[in-house]
Amino acid sequence: MFRLFILIIGFSFAVSGGVSLIAFLNLITTGHGFVNYIIFISTRPELSIFIIGLALIWGSIYLPSFSKDSDE
Repeated sequence: MFRLFILIIGFSFAVSGGVSLIAFLNLITTGHGFVNYIIFISTRPELSIFIIGLALIWGSIYLPSFSKDSDE
């Protein structure tokens, strides 16, 4: 149950950060280059939220469970 909670939190972080990063792609259409976009998003907190969300999703799926009820 805890892993499901972490998965949902990670998914919500990844979605909110990813939507913001996609919305910032409009900077490229205003005349800024792709390099300027990368520099701009590297200073924004949305990138950190996106990366934290991906790490939470990855961790909840791939890290082993340490419950005492496992039959291994």
